[in-house]
Amino acid sequence: MSRQHGETTMKTLYIFLTRSGTLLSNLVYRLTGAQYTHISLAFDEDLSTLYSSTRKNGYTMFPAGPSREYLNRGVFLMRENIPCALYALEVTDEAYIRAKRRTQHMMHHGELYRFNSLGLLLCWMHIRWQRRRHYFCSQFVSEVLQKSGALDLPKPSTLMHPSDYAELPQLRCLYRGTLADLPQRQSMEMGEVESVMGLYLSVLLGAVRGGVRHLFCFLKKLPKKLKISVDKAGRLC
Repeated sequence: MSRQHGETTMKTLYIFLTRSGTLLSNLVYRLTGAQYTHISLAFDEDLSTLYSSTRKNGYTMFPAGPSREYLNRGVFLMRENIPCALYALEVTDEAYIRAKRRTQHMMHHGELYRFNSLGLLLCWMHIRWQRRRHYFCSQFVSEVLQKSGALDLPKPSTLMHPSDYAELPQLRCLYRGTLADLPQRQSMEMGEVESVMGLYLSVLLGAVRGGVRHLFCFLKKLPKKLKISVDKAGRLC
């Protein structure tokens, strides 16, 4: 959504907060009492695609890292009665473009990024810890907003909690309630819930492919003489 503010064209970013009811979400909720334990970013009012650092296949906790989320798939399909809130953030056209470009870059190069598990734990202990190319959900959203110039954060991105966003005066609340009653979700066609066996089989196959790929890359980097020795040893066996 675009609007004119004086001579400056303004656009809207959407901040989506949830408490998904997963094992990790419930653990954080019990330890902190936080109303929301997950945060996502969207660039369109219909919320057709959400961006965060979370489970990559939409269901299982791992593999995880910067990835896309959908309101009609994965955990959001299975847990429609979870609490959620939607906020709007007005930004300049330039900040909007920078935020979108940075987010899309991370999505296109997802293999370079990982989930910041240790950083998440330390965040809830109010300990700042940052690791290159590792993000948890609120750290991911915070860095995109801060580095694009869309929002000045009250504290470092590694210490931002999802619930902190509900307190920021720059954000305007559009909805607060259950996911099932969210207007954007009600207008969507719901996907099908995948079987648990199929999910874990796909995770296993992904891990095997990843292992083979890493082995192949490792062998390509070996010195030529060492490669010949390895090949000879293989033939002798």
